[in-house]
Amino acid sequence: MKCAITLFTAVVVLTLASGQALAGGNIARGKQKAATCFACHGVDGNAVNPQYPRLAGQYNEYLQQALHEYKDGRRKNPIMMGMAAALTDQDIEDVAAYFSSLPSKLGTLQGHIQGDNK
Repeated sequence: MKCAITLFTAVVVLTLASGQALAGGNIARGKQKAATCFACHGVDGNAVNPQYPRLAGQYNEYLQQALHEYKDGRRKNPIMMGMAAALTDQDIEDVAAYFSSLPSKLGTLQGHIQGDNK
């Protein structure tokens, strides 16, 4: 029984540690690296123009995945593919840390879903 508890504790610790590793990144460096993003997504990550996604408060891992997908071509957007192409893995972690740390101003999804004209 003691061995099972020790094993369970080790699994929990490793799971938490791996989650923190995925969510890593330096917010201050991310803000500096994200300066080119501000024109479309806003300094606070809450784009005013509805054609640009609001990045503030998004899940860190989601932002990292999206940037990696633009970088390797799985997501097709010429502007974002060009922006992501110059980012290193560390840059992606830092930018994601910055935008995910910001408070979102998106209260509801009304008016933010494609085809929603209400």
